[in-house]
Amino acid sequence: MLIIDDILLFPIRSILWIFRELHNAAQQEMENEAESITAELSDLYMMLETERITEAEFDTREKQLLDRLEMIQERNTQIEDDEDPDTPEA
Repeated sequence: MLIIDDILLFPIRSILWIFRELHNAAQQEMENEAESITAELSDLYMMLETERITEAEFDTREKQLLDRLEMIQERNTQIEDDEDPDTPEA
């Protein structure tokens, strides 16, 4: 009986496994994106200190990077809230 159950449930388990892997890959991609933006900010500060860019260029690029980083953090917070139903809502 167990073998028949395994055979019948195999397609469903496979699909669930695929969705879990896709979800994990997407989360990893978001984490890598945040690390990449942080590295870009570090490079940007170095360029400003070595006077390879002007203050105006620095301010513009820094704002863009910080906005992207903030969007990623908000998205991560929203995902965490969606995954944790025990969290009380405000």
